[in-house]
Amino acid sequence: MTARSLQIAPSILAADFSRLGEQVTESLQAGVRRIHIDVMDGHFVPNITMGPLVVEALRPLAQRFDAVLEVHLMIEEPDRYLGDFRSAGAAAMTVHLEACPHLHRTVHSIRELNAQPGVALNPATPLVLLEDIVAEIDVALLMSVDPGFGGQKFIASTLDKVARLHKMLIDRGLEHVEIEVDGGVSESNIAELTRAGMTIAVAGTSVFNGHRSVAESVRVLHTACAVAPI
Repeated sequence: MTARSLQIAPSILAADFSRLGEQVTESLQAGVRRIHIDVMDGHFVPNITMGPLVVEALRPLAQRFDAVLEVHLMIEEPDRYLGDFRSAGAAAMTVHLEACPHLHRTVHSIRELNAQPGVALNPATPLVLLEDIVAEIDVALLMSVDPGFGGQKFIASTLDKVARLHKMLIDRGLEHVEIEVDGGVSESNIAELTRAGMTIAVAGTSVFNGHRSVAESVRVLHTACAVAPI
C-alpha cells in the first residue's frame, strides 16, 4: 500500500455535548478533516446515542472546513435511515456486516446516495467475511473494542487483524480502500497500528478529555506515530 497521511477522526461520542460545536470546531482548526459520529439504537448495541439531527447541526462546520462527517451506523436495519443521514450531511456511511443480511445492496445504496460506503466488523467477526465486499467499499472499519460504549480497552489482537487486512488489500490491488480502526486508539498504540496499515484512526477520549486541549491531543497523536498533521 502506498504511504499516505494518517487521518485522525475524532469521535464525538466522547465530546462534551454542552460544548459540542466548540469542540468540533477546535478539532477542525487543528487540521482534522473527518468527524466520526457513532449512531447506536439500543438493539444492535446496548447503548442509544444520536441521529440525523446531530449530523445536521454539524454540517455547517464541516462545510466551512471542507471536512467529512462520517456516520458509523451501529444499528439494525440501517437501510431504513441511509437517506435521512445523507440528507442531514453525512458524506460517509459505515454499516456493520453483522447487521446487513443483504450487504451488497446496502453498500450500493450508500454509493447511489453519493456517499462513501464503509463496512465495519466487530472484534470477533472473521476477516474472511470481508472478501466478497471489499472491492465495493471505500472504508473497511475494524472494531478494536466491542461496540456500544466509549472508553473501552483496546483489544490487542486487532493489530494482527489490521496487518492481515492490509495484506488482503495489497494482494487484490485495492490500496485505495481505507483501513479504519475504532476503539481504544491512543498515543500508546497508534504508531503500531499505523505501521500495520491503519489509515484512519477513530479517537474518542484520546482527543476529547480533561487533560489536554483538543488541538494538543490531536498533535500528540500525530507526533506519536511520526505522521505530520494534515
